[in-house]
Amino acid sequence: MSWIFFDTPWVLWLLPLAFLPLVLDRASNQRYSWVAMLPRDRLSDLIGWLLKGLAVLALIFTLIGLAGPRSHQQHIQRIGVGAQIALVLDRSASMDDPFSGETSNGKVGETKSAAASRLITQFVKSRQNDMFGMVSFSNSAMYVLPLSENREAILAAVQATAGNALFQTNIGSGMTSGAGLFNKVPDSGSRAMILLSDGGGRIDADTQQKIRDWLDNLHIGLYWIVLRQPGGLSIFDETYKPPEDTVLPPQIELNEFFKTLKSPFHAYEADDPKSLAAAIADINQKEKKPIRYTEQIPGKDFSSACFLIAALMIGLLLGVKYWEVKSWD
Repeated sequence: MSWIFFDTPWVLWLLPLAFLPLVLDRASNQRYSWVAMLPRDRLSDLIGWLLKGLAVLALIFTLIGLAGPRSHQQHIQRIGVGAQIALVLDRSASMDDPFSGETSNGKVGETKSAAASRLITQFVKSRQNDMFGMVSFSNSAMYVLPLSENREAILAAVQATAGNALFQTNIGSGMTSGAGLFNKVPDSGSRAMILLSDGGGRIDADTQQKIRDWLDNLHIGLYWIVLRQPGGLSIFDETYKPPEDTVLPPQIELNEFFKTLKSPFHAYEADDPKSLAAAIADINQKEKKPIRYTEQIPGKDFSSACFLIAALMIGLLLGVKYWEVKSWD
């Protein structure tokens, strides 16, 4: 059976020892001066061979159980609903500020990083067939987790983003690292990057081209959730015009760049936890497409079954011996 393997196969070399009961004579506690005078007892002979057979089977299954028989794990291709999703999360110092206008009874409201961690945790828990990977960024990108189906690892990574933040916002580094999560990973049929930041960052021309090429070649759709700064500009304000001889603000410049991508792109703005939740809920609905994914079915351990059969053989052996002893009373 090629589908079964053993954890400790060397134990199987001891199997010939299991047949020792067949070559050993039964010891008897009865003594006769001349056994030739006794008639042949076929029932006793049958019981004798039965005892030997039970002993052999008990030893065989004990040794097989010690060898650790198990089946190989299987990988089954299934069709489900979901996506491969890279979470690219801003960890600049401003993420530890509360949302614009967020106060309650004179107290500071929930910080942007805490709200993002809480809502993304709910998002991950609500999706069963997705693969998630994660990159955070501030001065530079920080590789956190490759694309994985391990829910515990994903949730731990997301919740860790609510910790202490660093300075600056290097979105370019975060996005290239996020796109790299999909490299050398089989395409399931639906891929998305969720970029969450509280502002824009300027990206040089070379990095822009790299982002454009990677998103296009790896078939990655982009969702950008902008957590607005207090009194900040809206990326959707089409009437905004920068002062003469000045460049566009980083967030508007970044939005204009994203619009030039060949890959699908959708932007959101959130200025409180409620609007952030609405943005994540909209992404949740959009990324429910049929995907191909591999379900890993672990191999089955047969050791317990072998030990159970061996115990049954020993139980029968003891039962027969007990009946034999009682018959001499």
